[in-house]
Amino acid sequence: MTQDVPALPPIKPNRTIRGASAILLPFLEDGAIDWESFDAHLERTAAAGLTPAVNMDTGYVNLITSKQREAVLTRTQDVLGGGAFVAGAFVKDEPGAAFDLDGYALEAERITARGGQPVVFQSYGLTAGDAAEILPRYEAFGERAGEFIGFELTPDLAAFGKVYSLETFRGLLGLKRCVGSKHSSFHREPEWERIRLRDELRPDFRLMTGNDFAIDMVMWGSDYLLGLSTFAPDLFAQRDKMWAEGDPAFFELNDELQYLGRFAFRAPGAGYKHSAAQFLKLRGWLRTDLTHPNSPERPDSDVAVLRECAERLGVLS
Repeated sequence: MTQDVPALPPIKPNRTIRGASAILLPFLEDGAIDWESFDAHLERTAAAGLTPAVNMDTGYVNLITSKQREAVLTRTQDVLGGGAFVAGAFVKDEPGAAFDLDGYALEAERITARGGQPVVFQSYGLTAGDAAEILPRYEAFGERAGEFIGFELTPDLAAFGKVYSLETFRGLLGLKRCVGSKHSSFHREPEWERIRLRDELRPDFRLMTGNDFAIDMVMWGSDYLLGLSTFAPDLFAQRDKMWAEGDPAFFELNDELQYLGRFAFRAPGAGYKHSAAQFLKLRGWLRTDLTHPNSPERPDSDVAVLRECAERLGVLS
Protein backbone atom coordinates (compact mmCIF):
# COMPACT_ATOMS: atom_id res chain seq x y z
CA MET A 1 0.00 0.00 0.00
CA THR A 2 1.38 3.37 -0.96
CA GLN A 3 1.56 6.05 1.69
CA ASP A 4 -0.58 9.15 1.15
CA VAL A 5 1.51 12.18 0.31
CA PRO A 6 0.10 15.53 1.48
CA ALA A 7 -0.91 17.80 -1.37
CA LEU A 8 1.27 20.79 -2.03
CA PRO A 9 -0.21 24.19 -1.26
CA PRO A 10 -1.54 25.84 -4.41
CA ILE A 11 0.62 28.25 -6.36
CA LYS A 12 -0.63 31.80 -5.77
CA PRO A 13 -0.21 33.81 -8.99
CA ASN A 14 -0.32 37.60 -9.20
CA ARG A 15 0.04 38.15 -5.48
CA THR A 16 2.10 40.98 -4.02
CA ILE A 17 5.33 39.57 -2.58
CA ARG A 18 6.63 41.28 0.54
CA GLY A 19 10.41 41.15 0.38
CA ALA A 20 12.95 41.87 3.10
CA SER A 21 16.66 41.83 2.39
CA ALA A 22 19.43 41.13 4.88
CA ILE A 23 22.03 43.90 4.58
CA LEU A 24 25.67 42.85 4.24
CA LEU A 25 27.97 44.57 6.71
CA PRO A 26 31.05 45.61 4.69
CA PHE A 27 34.62 46.06 5.96
CA LEU A 28 37.69 48.11 5.06
CA GLU A 29 41.34 47.06 4.86
CA ASP A 30 42.04 48.19 8.42
CA GLY A 31 39.23 46.00 9.80
CA ALA A 32 36.84 48.91 10.39
CA ILE A 33 33.23 48.77 9.21
CA ASP A 34 32.73 50.53 5.88
CA TRP A 35 29.89 52.75 7.04
CA GLU A 36 29.74 54.73 3.81
CA SER A 37 29.03 51.60 1.76
CA PHE A 38 26.65 50.27 4.42
CA ASP A 39 24.61 53.49 4.35
CA ALA A 40 24.41 53.44 0.55
CA HIS A 41 23.27 49.81 0.49
CA LEU A 42 20.58 50.54 3.05
CA GLU A 43 19.31 53.39 0.90
CA ARG A 44 19.26 51.40 -2.34
CA THR A 45 17.53 48.44 -0.67
CA ALA A 46 14.77 50.64 0.71
CA ALA A 47 14.51 52.53 -2.58
CA ALA A 48 13.96 49.23 -4.39
CA GLY A 49 10.93 48.62 -2.18
CA LEU A 50 12.44 45.89 -0.01
CA THR A 51 12.49 46.11 3.78
CA PRO A 52 16.10 46.32 5.04
CA ALA A 53 17.01 43.69 7.61
CA VAL A 54 20.06 44.54 9.72
CA ASN A 55 22.04 42.64 12.34
CA MET A 56 21.12 39.37 10.66
CA ASP A 57 23.45 36.52 9.73
CA THR A 58 24.41 38.56 6.64
CA GLY A 59 25.45 41.33 9.04
CA TYR A 60 27.62 38.97 11.13
CA VAL A 61 25.29 39.43 14.11
CA ASN A 62 26.92 36.58 16.05
CA LEU A 63 30.45 37.83 15.33
CA ILE A 64 30.30 41.57 15.92
CA THR A 65 30.21 43.19 19.36
CA SER A 66 27.16 44.50 21.18
CA LYS A 67 28.50 48.02 20.65
CA GLN A 68 28.78 47.39 16.90
CA ARG A 69 25.25 45.97 16.75
CA GLU A 70 23.95 49.09 18.44
CA ALA A 71 25.89 51.30 16.03
CA VAL A 72 24.27 49.45 13.13
CA LEU A 73 20.83 50.20 14.58
CA THR A 74 21.60 53.87 15.09
CA ARG A 75 22.90 54.30 11.54
CA THR A 76 19.92 52.41 10.14
CA GLN A 77 17.53 54.75 11.93
CA ASP A 78 19.45 57.80 10.72
CA VAL A 79 19.76 56.66 7.10
CA LEU A 80 16.16 55.50 6.71
CA GLY A 81 14.73 58.51 8.52
CA GLY A 82 11.83 56.62 10.03
CA GLY A 83 11.48 54.09 7.23
CA ALA A 84 10.60 50.50 8.09
CA PHE A 85 13.26 47.95 8.94
CA VAL A 86 13.68 44.72 10.86
CA ALA A 87 16.67 43.70 12.96
CA GLY A 88 18.01 40.62 14.64
CA ALA A 89 17.59 40.39 18.42
CA PHE A 90 20.61 38.25 19.24
CA VAL A 91 21.74 36.89 22.61
CA LYS A 92 24.97 34.93 22.73
CA ASP A 93 25.06 31.90 25.01
CA GLU A 94 26.53 28.41 25.28
CA PRO A 95 25.05 24.89 25.10
CA GLY A 96 23.11 24.15 28.28
CA ALA A 97 22.47 27.81 29.08
CA ALA A 98 19.13 28.96 30.49
CA PHE A 99 16.86 31.19 28.42
CA ASP A 100 17.98 34.80 28.88
CA LEU A 101 14.70 36.72 28.74
CA ASP A 102 16.25 39.92 30.11
CA GLY A 103 18.97 39.80 27.47
CA TYR A 104 16.44 39.35 24.67
CA ALA A 105 14.21 42.10 26.05
CA LEU A 106 17.16 44.50 26.10
CA GLU A 107 18.02 43.69 22.48
CA ALA A 108 14.40 44.19 21.46
CA GLU A 109 14.23 47.52 23.26
CA ARG A 110 17.27 48.74 21.35
CA ILE A 111 15.55 47.81 18.09
CA THR A 112 12.07 49.15 18.80
CA ALA A 113 13.44 52.39 20.26
CA ARG A 114 14.84 53.11 16.80
CA GLY A 115 11.66 52.20 14.95
CA GLY A 116 12.55 48.65 13.94
CA GLN A 117 10.84 45.32 14.46
CA PRO A 118 12.73 42.49 16.19
CA VAL A 119 13.57 39.21 14.50
CA VAL A 120 14.21 36.79 17.36
CA PHE A 121 17.50 35.04 16.68
CA GLN A 122 17.76 31.62 18.19
CA SER A 123 20.08 30.69 21.04
CA TYR A 124 20.78 27.49 22.93
CA GLY A 125 18.66 28.70 25.84
CA LEU A 126 15.72 29.62 23.61
CA THR A 127 15.52 26.39 21.61
CA ALA A 128 16.24 23.78 24.29
CA GLY A 129 13.47 21.23 24.83
CA ASP A 130 10.18 20.63 23.07
CA ALA A 131 7.22 22.83 22.13
CA ALA A 132 5.89 22.90 25.69
CA GLU A 133 9.17 24.45 26.84
CA ILE A 134 9.98 26.64 23.82
CA LEU A 135 6.64 28.38 23.23
CA PRO A 136 6.34 30.00 26.70
CA ARG A 137 9.74 31.62 26.11
CA TYR A 138 8.47 33.27 22.92
CA GLU A 139 5.28 34.29 24.68
CA ALA A 140 7.28 35.89 27.50
CA PHE A 141 9.42 37.70 24.95
CA GLY A 142 6.32 39.08 23.22
CA GLU A 143 4.93 40.34 26.53
CA ARG A 144 8.14 42.31 27.05
CA ALA A 145 8.89 43.38 23.48
CA GLY A 146 5.59 43.60 21.61
CA GLU A 147 5.18 42.29 18.06
CA PHE A 148 8.07 40.24 16.69
CA ILE A 149 9.16 37.90 13.90
CA GLY A 150 10.37 34.40 14.76
CA PHE A 151 13.27 32.61 13.10
CA GLU A 152 14.11 28.99 12.35
CA LEU A 153 17.76 28.69 11.30
CA THR A 154 19.50 25.61 9.96
CA PRO A 155 22.49 24.49 12.06
CA ASP A 156 24.42 24.50 8.76
CA LEU A 157 24.69 28.28 9.12
CA ALA A 158 24.95 28.59 12.91
CA ALA A 159 25.55 25.95 15.58
CA PHE A 160 22.85 27.45 17.83
CA GLY A 161 20.20 27.21 15.09
CA LYS A 162 17.27 24.80 15.18
CA VAL A 163 14.45 23.88 12.80
CA TYR A 164 11.35 23.37 14.92
CA SER A 165 8.77 20.61 14.74
CA LEU A 166 5.54 21.42 12.95
CA GLU A 167 3.87 21.26 16.37
CA THR A 168 6.10 24.08 17.60
CA PHE A 169 5.37 26.13 14.48
CA ARG A 170 1.65 25.60 15.08
CA GLY A 171 2.20 27.04 18.55
CA LEU A 172 3.94 30.11 17.13
CA LEU A 173 0.89 30.72 14.93
CA GLY A 174 -1.14 30.87 18.13
CA LEU A 175 0.97 33.64 19.67
CA LYS A 176 -0.70 36.97 18.92
CA ARG A 177 2.51 39.01 19.18
CA CYS A 178 4.37 36.69 16.80
CA VAL A 179 3.36 38.25 13.49
CA GLY A 180 5.67 36.27 11.23
CA SER A 181 8.54 33.82 11.04
CA LYS A 182 11.59 33.38 8.84
CA HIS A 183 12.11 29.76 7.81
CA SER A 184 15.66 28.77 6.91
CA SER A 185 15.73 24.98 6.92
CA PHE A 186 16.99 25.10 3.29
CA HIS A 187 14.39 22.43 2.42
CA ARG A 188 11.10 22.87 0.58
CA GLU A 189 8.90 20.27 2.27
CA PRO A 190 8.90 21.73 5.80
CA GLU A 191 8.22 25.16 4.35
CA TRP A 192 5.31 23.83 2.25
CA GLU A 193 3.96 22.24 5.45
CA ARG A 194 4.16 25.61 7.18
CA ILE A 195 2.43 27.37 4.29
CA ARG A 196 -0.47 24.91 4.40
CA LEU A 197 -0.83 25.32 8.15
CA ARG A 198 -0.52 29.11 7.97
CA ASP A 199 -3.16 29.32 5.23
CA GLU A 200 -5.51 27.19 7.32
CA LEU A 201 -5.04 28.78 10.74
CA ARG A 202 -3.75 32.33 10.31
CA PRO A 203 -3.62 33.65 6.73
CA ASP A 204 -2.27 37.06 7.80
CA PHE A 205 0.82 35.49 9.40
CA ARG A 206 3.92 36.46 7.43
CA LEU A 207 5.88 33.32 6.58
CA MET A 208 9.23 34.47 5.17
CA THR A 209 11.39 32.05 3.25
CA GLY A 210 15.07 32.11 4.06
CA ASN A 211 15.81 29.34 1.55
CA ASP A 212 18.46 30.79 -0.72
CA PHE A 213 18.42 27.51 -2.67
CA ALA A 214 14.71 27.83 -3.50
CA ILE A 215 13.86 31.49 -3.90
CA ASP A 216 10.78 30.53 -5.93
CA MET A 217 9.00 29.54 -2.70
CA VAL A 218 7.27 32.89 -3.14
CA MET A 219 5.14 31.19 -5.81
CA TRP A 220 3.38 29.13 -3.12
CA GLY A 221 2.79 32.00 -0.71
CA SER A 222 5.97 32.65 1.23
CA ASP A 223 7.33 36.15 1.49
CA TYR A 224 11.08 36.36 2.01
CA LEU A 225 13.94 37.53 4.15
CA LEU A 226 17.00 36.44 2.22
CA GLY A 227 20.74 36.90 2.26
CA LEU A 228 20.87 36.38 -1.52
CA SER A 229 18.79 39.49 -2.15
CA THR A 230 21.60 41.66 -0.75
CA PHE A 231 23.51 40.84 -3.97
CA ALA A 232 20.82 42.52 -6.06
CA PRO A 233 17.89 44.16 -4.26
CA ASP A 234 17.03 45.94 -7.51
CA LEU A 235 16.63 42.67 -9.40
CA PHE A 236 14.64 40.99 -6.64
CA ALA A 237 12.23 43.92 -6.68
CA GLN A 238 11.97 43.62 -10.47
CA ARG A 239 11.31 39.87 -10.18
CA ASP A 240 8.61 40.43 -7.54
CA LYS A 241 6.87 43.00 -9.74
CA MET A 242 6.87 40.52 -12.63
CA TRP A 243 5.12 37.94 -10.46
CA ALA A 244 2.45 40.41 -9.37
CA GLU A 245 1.83 41.38 -13.00
CA GLY A 246 1.81 37.81 -14.34
CA ASP A 247 4.85 38.51 -16.50
CA PRO A 248 6.43 35.19 -17.64
CA ALA A 249 9.83 36.89 -17.61
CA PHE A 250 9.68 36.23 -13.85
CA PHE A 251 10.88 32.69 -14.46
CA GLU A 252 14.02 33.52 -16.43
CA LEU A 253 15.09 36.22 -14.00
CA ASN A 254 14.37 33.91 -11.07
CA ASP A 255 16.47 31.18 -12.73
CA GLU A 256 19.46 33.51 -13.11
CA LEU A 257 19.18 34.69 -9.51
CA GLN A 258 18.84 31.09 -8.33
CA TYR A 259 22.01 30.08 -10.18
CA LEU A 260 23.81 32.85 -8.33
CA GLY A 261 22.35 31.59 -5.06
CA ARG A 262 23.36 27.98 -5.66
CA PHE A 263 26.95 29.06 -6.30
CA ALA A 264 27.20 31.59 -3.49
CA PHE A 265 25.62 29.40 -0.80
CA ARG A 266 27.61 26.22 -1.46
CA ALA A 267 29.47 24.69 1.49
CA PRO A 268 30.55 26.18 3.76
CA GLY A 269 27.26 28.05 3.70
CA ALA A 270 28.51 30.96 5.79
CA GLY A 271 30.97 31.75 2.99
CA TYR A 272 28.10 33.38 1.07
CA LYS A 273 28.87 36.63 2.89
CA HIS A 274 32.26 36.81 1.21
CA SER A 275 30.59 35.93 -2.11
CA ALA A 276 28.23 38.85 -1.53
CA ALA A 277 31.15 41.20 -0.89
CA GLN A 278 32.88 40.00 -4.06
CA PHE A 279 29.70 40.48 -6.11
CA LEU A 280 28.90 43.90 -4.69
CA LYS A 281 32.46 45.06 -5.33
CA LEU A 282 32.08 43.95 -8.95
CA ARG A 283 28.95 46.09 -9.14
CA GLY A 284 30.90 49.08 -7.82
CA TRP A 285 28.87 49.17 -4.60
CA LEU A 286 31.68 48.28 -2.18
CA ARG A 287 35.22 49.55 -1.84
CA THR A 288 36.61 46.15 -0.81
CA ASP A 289 35.46 42.54 -0.91
CA LEU A 290 36.70 41.85 2.60
CA THR A 291 34.71 39.88 5.13
CA HIS A 292 34.64 39.68 8.92
CA PRO A 293 37.94 38.06 10.00
CA ASN A 294 36.11 35.18 11.72
CA SER A 295 33.87 34.39 8.74
CA PRO A 296 34.79 31.87 6.00
CA GLU A 297 36.37 33.24 2.83
CA ARG A 298 35.93 32.25 -0.80
CA PRO A 299 38.84 31.84 -3.24
CA ASP A 300 39.73 34.71 -5.57
CA SER A 301 38.88 32.42 -8.49
CA ASP A 302 35.18 32.82 -7.57
CA VAL A 303 35.23 36.35 -8.92
CA ALA A 304 35.28 35.12 -12.54
CA VAL A 305 32.10 33.07 -11.96
CA LEU A 306 30.42 35.96 -10.15
CA ARG A 307 31.36 38.27 -13.01
CA GLU A 308 29.64 35.92 -15.47
CA CYS A 309 26.56 35.87 -13.22
CA ALA A 310 26.52 39.67 -13.12
CA GLU A 311 26.82 39.85 -16.89
CA ARG A 312 23.98 37.37 -17.42
CA LEU A 313 21.86 39.40 -15.01
CA GLY A 314 22.61 42.54 -16.99
CA VAL A 315 24.23 44.49 -14.16
CA LEU A 316 27.76 44.33 -15.57
CA SER A 317 28.76 44.82 -19.18
